[in-house]
Amino acid sequence: MLTFITRRIAAGAVLLLVISFLSYVLLSIPDMDVGRQLLGEGASQNVVDAKNAQLGLDRPVLAQYADWLSHAVRGDFGTSWFSSEDVSQAIANRLPVTVSLMLGVTLVTALVSFLLGAWAGMRRGGAVDRGVQILGVLGYALPGFLVTLILVLVFAVRLNWFPAIGYTPFTESPGGWLSTVTLPVISLSVASVAGVSQQVRGAVIDVLRQDYVRTLRARGLPPSRIVLKHVLRNASAPALSVLGMQFVGLLGGAVLVEQIFGLPGLGSMTVTYTTRGDIPVIMALVMLTVIGVVLINLLVDIMIGWLNPKARIA
Repeated sequence: MLTFITRRIAAGAVLLLVISFLSYVLLSIPDMDVGRQLLGEGASQNVVDAKNAQLGLDRPVLAQYADWLSHAVRGDFGTSWFSSEDVSQAIANRLPVTVSLMLGVTLVTALVSFLLGAWAGMRRGGAVDRGVQILGVLGYALPGFLVTLILVLVFAVRLNWFPAIGYTPFTESPGGWLSTVTLPVISLSVASVAGVSQQVRGAVIDVLRQDYVRTLRARGLPPSRIVLKHVLRNASAPALSVLGMQFVGLLGGAVLVEQIFGLPGLGSMTVTYTTRGDIPVIMALVMLTVIGVVLINLLVDIMIGWLNPKARIA
C-alpha cells in the first residue's frame, strides 16, 4: 500500500506540472493588453508598455512560466495584477466558504445515498426502490440552476426560513453559518444523491446475487449481519469511486451556486478573475483544484483498498 501511495503522489506531481504548463500557455495565448486594462484608455502607449514590462509580460511565455514556477514551488503565487492583493491570502480568505459547501455536500450525499441505495437494493421493487429511481431521473433531468432557484423561491423568499444571499463565517456564528450554507448544500446535493444512490442500489443488487451470500444465508447467519458485514462492505467500493468523481464535479457546480447565493467563495472568485485575465490568481486556483483532485482520488483508493483487500495494489 505504501508503494502504491508513493506512486500515486509521484503521478500527481507530474500531473500538476503538466497542467500548470498547459494552463499558463493557454492563458497567455489571448492577446490581452493587461497594461491597457489596468491604466485605462487615456494612458499613453509608453506608460502602458512600461506597465507590461513591470509585470514581466514583455518576455517570452516560457520565461514567464519558468519564473512563475520557481516562485510557486516555494508557495509564492505572487500578487493579483488588478487588485494587488496577495494571491495566497486572497484564496485563504475565500477557501472556508467553498470547503464548507463541498464538505457539506459530500457528507449529505454519502449518508443519504448509502441509506437510500442500500434500502432500495435490499427491497427491490418496493416503494423506496421506486422513489430512488424517480429521484435518479429527476436528478439528472433537472438543471442545477433550476433546482437552486426553486429552493430560493420556496425556502428563502416565501417561507423565509433561510437567507437568500450572504455568508456568515462559522467563527462568528455557528447558527448563522448553518443557515447560510443549508440551501447551497441542498441544491448541490440533489444531483449527487441521485447519481450515487443509483450506484449503491446497483452494487447492492449485484452483491446479493453472489453465491457466497446464498451460502451465508444457508448457514443461518442473521440477515442484518450479512448485510452490514458482507453486502455493504463489498458494495461500497464502486459507490466510493462515484462519490469521489462527484466531489471533483462539485468544483464546477460551486461556481454557479456561489454566484446565485452571493457567497464569497472560490467559485465566484474564479469567474471574476478569469474574465479579467489575471493569470497569477487563475494559476493558483488551477493548482489548488488539481491538488484537491489528486488528494481526493488518493483518499478514495485508500478507502477502497481498506474495504476490499483484493483491490489493494502492492
